[in-house]
Amino acid sequence: MEIKPGLSALVTGAASGIGKALSLALGAKGVFVTVVDFSEEKGKEVASLIEKENAKFHSRLDFPTSQFIRCDVTNTSDLAAAFEKHIATYGGLDICINSAGIGTDIPFHKDQTDGTRTWRRTLNVNLTAIIDCTRLAINAMRARQKPGVIINLGSASGLYPMYNDPIYAASKGGVVMFTRSLVPHKRQGIRINVLCPEFVETDMANKVSRKFVDMMGGFLPMQMVIKGAFELITDESKAGSCLWITNRRGMEYWPTPAEEAKYVLPSLAFRKKPSFKAPALQLPQSFEKVIVHTLSHNFRNATSVVRAPLRLPIQPHQVVVKILYAGVNASDVNFSSGRYFAGGGKDIASLLPFDAGFEAVGIIAALGESVRNLQVGTPAALMIYGGYAEFVTVTAKHVLPVPRPDPEVVAMLTSGLTASIALEKAGQMESKQTVLVTAAAGGTGQFAVQLAKLAGNTVVATCGGKEKANLLKELGVDRVIDYKDEDIKTVLKKEFPKGIDIIYESVGGKMFDLCLSALAVHGRLIVIGMISQYQGEHGWNPSNYTGLCEKILAKSQTVAGFFLIQYAHLWQQHLAKLFDLYSTGKLKVSIDPTRFNGVQSVADAVEHLHSGKSVGKVIVSIDPTFSNQMAKL
Repeated sequence: MEIKPGLSALVTGAASGIGKALSLALGAKGVFVTVVDFSEEKGKEVASLIEKENAKFHSRLDFPTSQFIRCDVTNTSDLAAAFEKHIATYGGLDICINSAGIGTDIPFHKDQTDGTRTWRRTLNVNLTAIIDCTRLAINAMRARQKPGVIINLGSASGLYPMYNDPIYAASKGGVVMFTRSLVPHKRQGIRINVLCPEFVETDMANKVSRKFVDMMGGFLPMQMVIKGAFELITDESKAGSCLWITNRRGMEYWPTPAEEAKYVLPSLAFRKKPSFKAPALQLPQSFEKVIVHTLSHNFRNATSVVRAPLRLPIQPHQVVVKILYAGVNASDVNFSSGRYFAGGGKDIASLLPFDAGFEAVGIIAALGESVRNLQVGTPAALMIYGGYAEFVTVTAKHVLPVPRPDPEVVAMLTSGLTASIALEKAGQMESKQTVLVTAAAGGTGQFAVQLAKLAGNTVVATCGGKEKANLLKELGVDRVIDYKDEDIKTVLKKEFPKGIDIIYESVGGKMFDLCLSALAVHGRLIVIGMISQYQGEHGWNPSNYTGLCEKILAKSQTVAGFFLIQYAHLWQQHLAKLFDLYSTGKLKVSIDPTRFNGVQSVADAVEHLHSGKSVGKVIVSIDPTFSNQMAKL
């Protein structure tokens, strides 16, 4: 949501501290603000200041650009009246910031009262009132069917223990988990996030020992909190997000995807009955597919399109899948040369002809009599040889059920899974690191940069061309290096003198050498491929790296190879995570705009990928007629 004049916001706890700062910052953008607070004197003063800010944007209005409403947020009737007055004045609600909060002065275990005026009131103001305000804000936004943003003020002490005030920590911890559980409201256009700053110099924070505050890095600048709140408002991908702000670590989202993966169950989208309903399917007597008939790195010369019979009935444990979309990979040329088969030269040639293609999505068209866990019409993903075909028959264990058979899901397979698993396992990625991704605008690079950014890292990416550079900037990359305009080595040496912590490398050759030299102490270089060496007159020739051992030994560095097939046990888990991120708007999937229709276009698609002109994942629509029919449903 763009913060612009004419929007309206309701802010609780707005007479002082963070609430006041956010109210004034919104007013400075021309936003109409309702100031809600218990302190009438301070509240009216803030409303007056906002009106002065708003005067730069608005004139001759027949309603106030800011208003104060005295309210005890623990009183449900008072709160409801405040929301009603705001809507009556401004005609709707675009932004709601629930900032009211207090601490406790008496340790709860020493409290001789029933806690009504002490620890129970802290819970009521800090947690119960936020739940009530969120409820009222959601209903107000839904009633007018307009998108809106709600920000709840948590605290860093809701993420870790606060020994001097456990009741405050409990209340803020409740706010964090309550807000993170509200992601589904994004479906109605309502995004609810929680802001968790560490110590900010307010009346409440000044009661904390200054020595302890200094140990934690000192007071946060209020401007940093405002910047975080505005990011949660403007970034459409943020829903159920928790932004942790400290002087020690800056702004980062908590928890990181790597931490989430330790306890989050596989996506409900993968376990519930899918809402997708496939059009009627008819099995033909024969179908077209791409086969490798001679071993060569020249994919076009190595392959041909043939018509094959669809043999029915199938074996008891088999499944027939109608392919809708197939993914194109740099390694298609390694496959067509026989590089991925065991054995040497003559033995590989004896396997000819064999089916081509690594990955595809489609719809289950037929089941063997022993298959019980799948149904005809279920969307399915495949990561086995033979994806460049109109139909494929496989054993049921190779079928990965997915929510929808869309092109974006194809991109999540080899490309997305490689990035997700490689960064976690080979890269041991955490947060607050510097991550470099080479060939970052390609199929797997686009996932790597986003996952690294979501984990709270500084992301650097290389690419060739302005179109690719623009895509990477849209994906949130901190520093894009377009090698057509800048020298990569010079940029890395000048701007990252301490080196790069994690490098996700897929180019090989001179780029590998450059990356190795740019690696930091304890750095990890993940080799997921070497596309620059795949094609050529002699194909893929091994390279010699003289002095490699001495180089990595001197700085305790790691060079790790990653081959996806050896991590098959993690595919379903990571595919569920990727789809969750995509379906909640946290992950974008870029599909190359060049259209390739039918198996006859596969060779064109492979050559397009290797031309260096592709932007995003290259996809072949195996049956465009069926895909168009499905899209209309």
